[in-house]
Amino acid sequence: MMRLLNIVVVAALIVAAAYVYRIKYEATRHAEQVARLQLEIKRERETIAALKAQWAQLNSPDRLQALAEKHLRLRPLAINQLHDLAGLPDKPFVDPDPIGSMLEALGSGADPVVTGSVPGMPLPQRRPAGGR
Repeated sequence: MMRLLNIVVVAALIVAAAYVYRIKYEATRHAEQVARLQLEIKRERETIAALKAQWAQLNSPDRLQALAEKHLRLRPLAINQLHDLAGLPDKPFVDPDPIGSMLEALGSGADPVVTGSVPGMPLPQRRPAGGR
């Protein structure tokens, strides 16, 4: 009986040792993977920093101005190209409360708009030009 117990304990120790070895191997493998990923992240950050520096150089105002003068045939701005606000067209009328306008039209006896084939209510009057 004692001999059987010793054999079972030795077998359990061998299984436990194999399990601990497997856990240690997996932990080592994961640590190597983490180190490899950290190195890759560091390389990517360095690449991003280099690309940002290159982007800043390519977008420098002096460089863009020189390229514009070299490749674009731009004329200076003429005084007759400038306008004041009075030269702008009036803003189109947009009814701020379309449902309220429809209800008012119903109350006044006008036919509301039902479909495109049925005569509808009259369009709201335009506001005066100075009332923007």
